[in-house]
Amino acid sequence: MDRQMILSRSSVMGVRGLQGFVGSTCPHICTVVNFKELAEHHRSKYPGCTPTIVVDAMCCLRYWYTPESWICGGQWREYFSALRDFVKTFTAVGIKLIFFFDGMVEQDKRDEWVKRRLKNNREISRIFHYIKSHKEQPGRNMFFIPSGLAVFTRFALKTLGQETLCSLQEADYEVASYGLQHNCLGILGEDTDYLIYDTCPYFSISELCLESLDTVMLCREKLCESLGLHVADLPLLACLLGNDIIPEGMFESFRYKCLSSYTSVKENFDKKGNIILAVSDHISKVLHLYQGERKLEELLPLGPNKALFYKGMASYLLPGQKSPWFFQKPKGVITLDKQVISMSSDPESREEVPMCSDPESKQEVHMCSDPEPRQEVPMCTGPESRQEVPMCSDPEPRQEVPMCTGPESRQEVPMCTDSEPRQEVPMCTGPESRQEVPMCTGPEPRQEVPMCTGPQSGQEVLIWTDPESRQEILCTGHESKQEVPICTDPISKQEDSMCTHPEINQKLPVATDFEFKLEALMCTNPEIKQEDPTNVGPEIKQQVTMVSDTEILKIARTHHVQAESYLVYNIMSSGEIECSNTLEDELDQALPSQAFIYRPIRQRVYSLLLEDCQDVASTCPAVKEWFVYPGNPLRHPDLVRPLQMTVPGGTPSLKILWLNQEPEMQVRRLDTLLACFNLSSSREELQAVESPFQALCCLLIYLFVQVDTLCLEDLHAFIAQALCLQGKSTSQLVNLQPDYINPRAVQLGSLLVRGLTTLVLVNSACGFPWKMSDFMPWNIFDGKLFHQKYLQSEKGYAVEVLLEQNRSRLTKFHNLKAVVCKACMKENRRITGRAHWGSHHAGSRQYEHDQWRRY
Repeated sequence: MDRQMILSRSSVMGVRGLQGFVGSTCPHICTVVNFKELAEHHRSKYPGCTPTIVVDAMCCLRYWYTPESWICGGQWREYFSALRDFVKTFTAVGIKLIFFFDGMVEQDKRDEWVKRRLKNNREISRIFHYIKSHKEQPGRNMFFIPSGLAVFTRFALKTLGQETLCSLQEADYEVASYGLQHNCLGILGEDTDYLIYDTCPYFSISELCLESLDTVMLCREKLCESLGLHVADLPLLACLLGNDIIPEGMFESFRYKCLSSYTSVKENFDKKGNIILAVSDHISKVLHLYQGERKLEELLPLGPNKALFYKGMASYLLPGQKSPWFFQKPKGVITLDKQVISMSSDPESREEVPMCSDPESKQEVHMCSDPEPRQEVPMCTGPESRQEVPMCSDPEPRQEVPMCTGPESRQEVPMCTDSEPRQEVPMCTGPESRQEVPMCTGPEPRQEVPMCTGPQSGQEVLIWTDPESRQEILCTGHESKQEVPICTDPISKQEDSMCTHPEINQKLPVATDFEFKLEALMCTNPEIKQEDPTNVGPEIKQQVTMVSDTEILKIARTHHVQAESYLVYNIMSSGEIECSNTLEDELDQALPSQAFIYRPIRQRVYSLLLEDCQDVASTCPAVKEWFVYPGNPLRHPDLVRPLQMTVPGGTPSLKILWLNQEPEMQVRRLDTLLACFNLSSSREELQAVESPFQALCCLLIYLFVQVDTLCLEDLHAFIAQALCLQGKSTSQLVNLQPDYINPRAVQLGSLLVRGLTTLVLVNSACGFPWKMSDFMPWNIFDGKLFHQKYLQSEKGYAVEVLLEQNRSRLTKFHNLKAVVCKACMKENRRITGRAHWGSHHAGSRQYEHDQWRRY
């Protein structure tokens, strides 16, 4: 297998051009290392400390997916076996693995996410064109990971007993933070951002030889030596080159100016390599002359992108780090999204650094820093970075926000429903006192802003919200002579002091400590925002949760962080979710996109999860869906309203579903799950089905009711493959080869797998009435096996042939088929064979997307 070919797409992650530059221009920064030897060295240096590697799982999916077949929906049994071998290999040499997954897409990276999804759409179109022309799977150069791979990998690793965490933002920052804070052996991934972070060593997953445990370590100190830079300069270099936050074109003219004045152009280097050398040369020879004396906007053509630029710089600074590239004033507070960052990383210095001040205020809010964690760098040791932290912002406003009111806290929560940034800001309620706090008007924007009350001092704190933004900022009042009081985290219900003593050894923003994150954002006085380069007030995003019940939200967040649920916390916190590309043929619209097929289920889940967001008209706010489907340009999210559902005995509250441990509650949970699928009337039939086929039947009933272009032959194939899978070994599945590849069967395989991910969402939302293992694909689905059964069924083979002449399977087959057909008949859906189809089922049926929004 050509690893470089499979992993080539991951090279676009991180800093633009740096991956190629390292490989072609600076190969000496890559050192071959052996994990077994590094682990032994670590144990001798730190007795009693287990060598730990932090794994950026999203970077590793392509490496882990070793099965030859990928087109048919996924070889899940083979994949699970490959993951087991990966874990066993590291465990055998005493190395502990910590896996991190992306939990959501940050707004600053949404444009990049969209760009990649649209690129994937073009790749999928080429894949289907190839299948129709050759009736076979394309080569590995067109490899596309199976749908749902990231979701099910989380559960596979947990099944294998591994510590698996899901981030509250994109994972790279938390991976780097965890590695630094916990003295880890290193980071395993494939993202050049890990060369920029000042953290533990970075190892390449694409170069890993699992048999020998050899890989390549990329040394940031050697990179700096080659470029004439310091480690603290790397964030500046990354932003000038372009990354996932800073568009590559933003500083294109600046880079070419650097290149034109660069006197050491290497003729044997490519253009991008010379540009990186030229920009580095400009930083070291020009910008260094004014470091600490002049502001960056006086030295760089930042223009209107100043706020975004500082945001990009801040994204690389880990807790306790500072940057010499920010013109430091005694005021100016800076945080990064949900992490409060210190402006000092010196553990010996107890000097309090002012975080937020007002020209008229005589008091300042201070924050002390954590002690610097110990960090082992096995082969490359560099100087400690001294980094200040800039203010951060969201460069583009998104949506207008209508209001919804939580029934318990009386807190109003905004929800985006329109692309125009006309924003309303809610009343703010103290999480402990439940006291409603009056509104006031912000300084210049003429916008209502809430006042928060500190839980102990009772003092009001102004939260300023810029009209073009979606982010709250804490400031001292203009007339106040008092310090901003301690704030209380509404989720953890712990007091978050603005001053943290070093002995506390607070570890932010590591995933295991998510419950205790500070979510308040500080700012300099809005009136001086034009003078302070770190003031990005006009472009800051507001952090407001959809659900105000702190107890329920904390449970949802815990399940999310521990990778035990899917999308539930995203819906309840931000009201925004996404789903990446699926292998769907945009030219054959006889099968609608999975995004529309499963939307009614999601709408009912929204109704369940957002019950306390209903307004006086008993309507819940819309959820923003970034779902990829043919014809969607992804310029803005689809705004999807919750759909009320009918549960026998009434819809139970989340507290009942999630907290009530009485045995009879499992019945209520199952009733709620079936109501999400609109299958309450089939409860009795489904309960008679044995595990793991109960969940599969539920999904098949829903699919065949929802999609009238599915036929009896499709049903036979789905049931037959699930039954035959139970008796297959992994080696038998590896050797299985379908006669040819059918494009419709490819789409059906992906459709079923997306249905399984939807089952994970529903089961999580309803309090886990079913065991997750019942709808893990390695237990009920195999892509090649389904493809084989589909081709046989399409040719009219007898059911006995589909079931490989196994009599016990035949009985189960007829029982499962009867359950599905009977339930469909209750919904006036009669499943017929292909011979009974009219011409409109042939695959040329044209649907507008709105026709599939049936609710």
